[in-house]
Amino acid sequence: MPDALRQFVETRSEGFLQLGGLISLALVCYMVLVFGRFLVYWAGSRHAFRHSGPAAPGDPAAFQWHLMIPCRDEEAVVTQTLAGLRTAAPAAHLWVIDDDSDDATRALVLAAAGRDARVHLVQRRRPHARIGKGAALNAAYREISAWLPPGTDRSRVVLGVVDADGQLDPGTLEQVCNDRAMGRPDTGAVQIGVRMRNAEDERPLPGRGRAANAMARALVRMQDVEFQANNAGMQLLRRRTGSVGLGGNGQFVRLTALDSLTAEEGRDGRPWPERALLEDYESGLELRLAGWRLTHVTEADVSQEALVSWRRFLTQRTRWAQGNMQCLRFTGRVLRSRHYRPAGKAEVLYTFLQPVVCVLLVVLTPLSLAITGAGLALFPEETADFQLRYGPWMVLAFVLATLPMVFWGPAYRRLVHPERRRVTGLLWGVLVWLYAYHLFVVATRAAVRLLLGRNGWAKTRRNAEKVALGAPTALES
Repeated sequence: MPDALRQFVETRSEGFLQLGGLISLALVCYMVLVFGRFLVYWAGSRHAFRHSGPAAPGDPAAFQWHLMIPCRDEEAVVTQTLAGLRTAAPAAHLWVIDDDSDDATRALVLAAAGRDARVHLVQRRRPHARIGKGAALNAAYREISAWLPPGTDRSRVVLGVVDADGQLDPGTLEQVCNDRAMGRPDTGAVQIGVRMRNAEDERPLPGRGRAANAMARALVRMQDVEFQANNAGMQLLRRRTGSVGLGGNGQFVRLTALDSLTAEEGRDGRPWPERALLEDYESGLELRLAGWRLTHVTEADVSQEALVSWRRFLTQRTRWAQGNMQCLRFTGRVLRSRHYRPAGKAEVLYTFLQPVVCVLLVVLTPLSLAITGAGLALFPEETADFQLRYGPWMVLAFVLATLPMVFWGPAYRRLVHPERRRVTGLLWGVLVWLYAYHLFVVATRAAVRLLLGRNGWAKTRRNAEKVALGAPTALES
């Protein structure tokens, strides 16, 4: 090192070391804080999961049921979905919203409607189509409202949302209208559980090798554990805090609750947010802010296909993370709302900030490593002493950040697969722990999309879709 540069560095060594130490120490404290908040939330979810009791089924004949199925290029699954829904809900009206599909979706739905008078097609055309799922649901809301005879008791009309590949469990409607759910007149919306229909598929990637299929099976299993154990615990915690979130598949909303949202200025006929990436969760926030009660039902599930492609999975989860970040604009309204209890406000803020927390960790970690590298090159003794003192704590905090996720594996085994060995549940738990780190990847991708102004609603392709080489994994609106 030239003498002039060495003298310059030495005169500033103390300040550099202090700066590096402060940043590294701040990172350690931040990681401990993140781990602490996660541990509290995880413990609450686990407790709620272990201490939830079943409810007696209600009488679905007391309500009128309308199931909405948003579709965009869903020829691969829509016929099977309609047949399954008719079996699970014989008296329900099925409203398929064709969002200007380029494939045979419309023709297949019209053929089904010709055989079943309770199947309806809601046709949308560009440029008003393909702008998001919320806009498609609003179109169905308007058509159903116009179709209902005058004098209909709209408080007894329930609108359900089912994905184009969704299948309801038998008895779902009985559970949605039980005394803890729609059986209570103050309940505005109900979310049921979600499970992955292809969790037992031994070859999710036909024609691919053993390694590729093993990775795909692990990805499918992790999604099933996530929804049936982790997310179920989270929703049961939210049921206690009064902050249940609605999902895009398996939500049921009372028509009068939707009517109350359209009464707001500028929202005529549009209860769902139309440009939101998480229109389902945002609509739940709006309903709660309007004073409606939301609850979660564990006694019934809607099944869907887990994604078998990591590219498609990351694309889907990036959209979810970006939509989560968009929800930050609700912070002030939630904190001021008299309809949220303090525990509910804390839970909502935890959800809002989750991707932000991940992005900050992603930014701070390489910054700390860069400063450490520079310090080792310029001031090896002082930097090594600092790292020996604080480095292990940083590594330990990062490793332990999602370690409690391991416990969801055994919980999932007891609930869903009690016939499997305990060691299998433990293995699933370890995989869930590793799987949880995808949150850092998708949160970072979501933040980059926000910075670039890319806010389009991307519809992830189905497993059964044939995608040409080089074609996008999602259809961007």
